[in-house]
Amino acid sequence: MEAESEPYVRLATMRQLHQAVGDLNTARSLADTLQTVADGIVAGLGYELACVNLVRPDGDLVVAAFAGNSAAEALITGRVGSRNSWERRLAMGETWDGLRFIPHTDGWVLLDDDVPQWHTEGPEPRFEDEWHPQDRLYAPMYASGGGQDLLGVISVDRPRNGRRPGAWGREALQMYASQSAIAISNARLRANMQRALVRLEREQQALRASEESFRQAFEYAPSGMAIAEMGGDQHGRLLRTNDALCRLLGRPASVLRRYAFADLVHPEDIGTLLRTSAEGGRAELRLGRRDGTYLWVSLRNSVVADTADGPRFLLTHVEDIEERKRHELNLAHRASHDALTGLPNSAELRSRLGARLCERPHSVASTDVQALDAAYGDIDDGRVHGFPSDGFDAGPAVAPYDHHVHSVAPDTVDDDGSKGLAVLFCDLDGFKSINDRFGHHTGDAVLIEVARRLTTCVRDGDTVARLGGDEFVVLADGLGSADAADLAVRLRNAIIPPIRVDGRAVRVGASFGIGWAACGMTAEEVLRSADQRMYVEKRSRSKVHRRAG
Repeated sequence: MEAESEPYVRLATMRQLHQAVGDLNTARSLADTLQTVADGIVAGLGYELACVNLVRPDGDLVVAAFAGNSAAEALITGRVGSRNSWERRLAMGETWDGLRFIPHTDGWVLLDDDVPQWHTEGPEPRFEDEWHPQDRLYAPMYASGGGQDLLGVISVDRPRNGRRPGAWGREALQMYASQSAIAISNARLRANMQRALVRLEREQQALRASEESFRQAFEYAPSGMAIAEMGGDQHGRLLRTNDALCRLLGRPASVLRRYAFADLVHPEDIGTLLRTSAEGGRAELRLGRRDGTYLWVSLRNSVVADTADGPRFLLTHVEDIEERKRHELNLAHRASHDALTGLPNSAELRSRLGARLCERPHSVASTDVQALDAAYGDIDDGRVHGFPSDGFDAGPAVAPYDHHVHSVAPDTVDDDGSKGLAVLFCDLDGFKSINDRFGHHTGDAVLIEVARRLTTCVRDGDTVARLGGDEFVVLADGLGSADAADLAVRLRNAIIPPIRVDGRAVRVGASFGIGWAACGMTAEEVLRSADQRMYVEKRSRSKVHRRAG
C-alpha cells in the first residue's frame, strides 16, 4: 500500500511546494517576503516551526521572521547571533546535500552560544529516525550567481509526522531554500529599484544623480533587466538591456535593440505574454536564445512614469527559472511514471482514462445528422440547444452545449465497423516462476524488456502503462473489435520470443483481455472489465500454451 501511494504523496508534495514557491512572488516588500518564506515552510513543507535568519551588513545574522509559535516569535524575533557562532553550526553535524543536520546527541554543546534559539525538552527517540526536540536542521541560502555568498539561514523544527525528513523531504526543503534566496534577492532588488524610480519622479532637481543611481542598479543587477518603449507603433521594442540579459539570451545589446519580447517569445507562450498586464504584470514563459534553444524565465513588468507626460517606458525584470522548471518537470515525471520501466504508472493511467469518460452514458445516434445534433445539445426530444422547448425544467438529462466527444464501445458480437477506445489488460504468464528461480534482478530485466516490446508495437498517441507487478495496460483509440483482437495478437507475439538476461534465455507468455471505455463508466469499471476478460481468456487457453520460463 505504501509503494502504491508514494506517487500520490510525491505529487501532493510537489503541488504544496509549487504553491509555497508561487506565494514567494506575491509579497510586496522585503519584510513581507521574509515572513512569507517562514509561513510557507509551516503551511507547505510539514514543519511546525520555521525561522528565517538574515545576514546583516556587519555579517551577523538577525532573526528576521518566525512562524508557528507566537510566544517564540515574540521572544527571539529581532535578536542577533554572531557570524562565528553560525559558521560553527554550519560546520557541525551531518551534511544532507545543501542542508545541515545536527542531532540532539551533538547539539548539546550549542545550548550556551549566542544564536537565538527556541526548543523544548523531550524524551529520547524510540526509533532511529524519530525527531528529537533538540535536533536542528538548517537550510543555508546563498545569493544567486553560483557563489558561496551567504544570504541567510532557514532553521526548521518539529516535523508534523514526528520523523526526520527523508530524501524527498530534504530535496523539497533544499529547493524551497534556493527559491527563497532568489525571492529575497529579488525583493531587495525591487526595493532598490523602487527607491531609484521614486527619486526619478520626486527629485527633479537631482535628476542627474538619480539617473546615475538607476543606471548602476540596472547595469549591475544580477538578473536580466530591459527597458522597452510604451505606446505608438514601436510599443514593446527594447530600448536598453543590461549585460545579465545579454548573457542570458546569448545576444549582444545591439542585436536585442532590434526586437521586442513578442519577437523572442516561444510561439506557444505568445498568449501568456499578451495577457500579461503592463504594470505589475508577471508571467513565466520561454524566450529564444541565439543558438535556437528556449529558456524558461520569470518576467515582471513595471511602468516608469513621468509626472508631467505620463508613462514613458516599461521596465522589465527577467529571472532565469530554467533549473526550477526542470526540477518541476522531473518531479512531475517521477510522480506519474513507473520507476523501473519508465512507463506511465497506475495513477497516470487512471488519469488519462478518466479524461476520456464522462458520467452521462452516450446513446449512439442513428444518423450523422443526429450525431451532430447530439454533440451540440440539439436532440430531437422536444429540446432546443439542450433546453426543453416548452420552457419548463425537465431535469439534468441533457447538458447544454455538451462538446465532449463521447467514448462508445463497439459492438463486439456483430462488428459494424464502429471504432472506440480499446483497453487491453495484459498479465504475464510464467513470470512468477522466473522470479522464484532466477531472482528479482532477472525479473526486473524481463519487465523492462516487455515494456520496451509493448511500446514498440503501438502507435504514437497510444498509451502503454504498468499497472503493477507483471500487469500492463494498453490504451488504443480508434479501433474496432477486429482491430483490437489483431493488436492483442501482435503484442502477445512480441512478448513470446526469448529474453536474454546475463547470458540466460528466459520466456514469458501473456494473456490479454480486451475491454472498451464508454461514457457512463468509471476508470475503475473499465479496468475491472478488461481484467475479468483477461482471466476468462487465460482460463480458456491450455496450460501448455501458457508455459514460460
